[in-house]
Amino acid sequence: MLAAEPKGCGTSTRHGKASCGAHGDQGDLPPAIWDKVKNHPCYSVEAHHHYARMHVAVAPACNMQCNYCNRKYDCANESRPGVTSEKLTPEQAAKKVLAVASRIPQMTVLGIAGPGDPLANPEKTFRTLELVAKAAPDIKLCLSTNGLALPDHVDTIARLNIEHVTITINMIDPKIGAQIYPWIFYNHKRYSGVEAATILTRRQLRGLEMLSARGILCKVNSVMIPGINERHLVEVNKAVKSRGAFLHNIMPLIAALEHGTVFGLKGQRTPTARELKALQDACEGEMNMMRHCRQCRADAVGLLGEDRSADFTKEKIVTMTVNYDPEARKAYQVGIEEERRARSVPGREEVREHAGGTSDIKVLIAVATKDAGLINQHFGHAKEFQVYEVSRSRAKFVGHRRVDHYCQGGYGAQDDLAAIISSINDCHAVFVARIGGRPTSELKKAGIEPVDQYAHEFIENSAIAWFSSYLEKVQSGQIQHVERGDGTIRQDPMISVA
Repeated sequence: MLAAEPKGCGTSTRHGKASCGAHGDQGDLPPAIWDKVKNHPCYSVEAHHHYARMHVAVAPACNMQCNYCNRKYDCANESRPGVTSEKLTPEQAAKKVLAVASRIPQMTVLGIAGPGDPLANPEKTFRTLELVAKAAPDIKLCLSTNGLALPDHVDTIARLNIEHVTITINMIDPKIGAQIYPWIFYNHKRYSGVEAATILTRRQLRGLEMLSARGILCKVNSVMIPGINERHLVEVNKAVKSRGAFLHNIMPLIAALEHGTVFGLKGQRTPTARELKALQDACEGEMNMMRHCRQCRADAVGLLGEDRSADFTKEKIVTMTVNYDPEARKAYQVGIEEERRARSVPGREEVREHAGGTSDIKVLIAVATKDAGLINQHFGHAKEFQVYEVSRSRAKFVGHRRVDHYCQGGYGAQDDLAAIISSINDCHAVFVARIGGRPTSELKKAGIEPVDQYAHEFIENSAIAWFSSYLEKVQSGQIQHVERGDGTIRQDPMISVA
């Protein structure tokens, strides 16, 4: 069978590669595609600064086992796929969606991502999406699946106007798959080993082709597992691109011992920041990579990088007066778009002013931001740093590093500061709105420049302006450019945003 023609970020046009809305404009994307991604925080790097998503946990059963998954573990402070504090009925989920949408008007996307597999729970999954589509037709519908049952449900997905589907594809070689998946349950029978992985990969790729042929946008998630599939994921990238995938999201393995997964208990190594970026860079080519994924819980609520699920528990929703007003939501989102447009024009002009010249030097910088594309957070208040790769011509978002607050009641712990420095040890500078004397001193000792002169300004403009100054110092001999070390990707729980 012929592969579907790519329709997404891998599409090459006479103007070059489709931009996927990464910079907040339509670029070469067709209007129908642009409408689907412009306010979707997972499909647009720029949109994730402004728009929120939510997941509802209505799908508890799963049809396979992954060595990186343990759904039995639950902690309100834990952030990783498969984790949820409450399971909901479709009716409870629909009410929760209306409650969230009435209080978070920038929430544009509802996803079902577990805690099992949505398509192993088709009745609950599709009933939930039907109820939400009827009550809140302005909200985009998504689901995430391992793909085993996907070909059986493509017609229903299309009928319900589910515009976005994420498929987790970690291999196309069954021998590699056998090291990741102990078993699958397919057609009322359990399969294991290479046989199981063979069935799985055929079903995944077939489902992707079918969705792409229907014009449904597909994002492929892949978990990078050092020593097992990190090199093979380049081949996975080629395979999913040729079948029409819109985005490829390569995520680091989460395998802390306390999570109780097979990989965690066996001491499977997780990737470093440098390894993850190198693999993402190798796969990028003509297909855009998603680098802003936060590997969300099955009940996540809010902007990417925050979790407000504790504000919308079943207990709290019962007491809420829900006033879902689609016109008010639309007006709020129109305001967001007007603000984005107003910022983009002068922002691009400033970038052009500072860009230019030639240099092979590229550096990474970390940014303390509360989103909106601004450097607007105190160093000690940051719970994550966004990382950009800066060159003469651009500041490109390449990832994020989760950390603990350094400031706790006005004080900073030395261990926390050391952990923060370790997480951004591959960065030449850290951009902040404010920073205290002690972290300034420790960062400089580590060879990381604290930068606070661009407080509350745009990240991209500020990064390129700083980099121009950095290059001038290098060229004049005032400083020597050196390669940085590696950063650490944190594995322990993230403190939820209340």
